[in-house]
Amino acid sequence: MRTKIKELRAKYDLTQKDLAEKIGVRRETIVFLEKGKYNPSLKLAYDIAQVFESKIEEIFLFDD
Repeated sequence: MRTKIKELRAKYDLTQKDLAEKIGVRRETIVFLEKGKYNPSLKLAYDIAQVFESKIEEIFLFDD
C-alpha cells in the first residue's frame, strides 16, 4: 500500500504531529502510514480523508 499522506500534509501545511492530533492518534501512527507499514482501519482512513477533503481511494493506493 502507498499513501499520499505526506504530499497532502505538505499541501495543507500540517506536521505529522498536527495531523495526528486532528484525528486522535499518535504521531508514530502517521509515520507508519506514510511508510506503508500500517494498514489503517476504515474509520482511520475516513478521518484522514475528512481532514484532507478527499476520498479514501485518493489517499490510500492499494497495489494489486
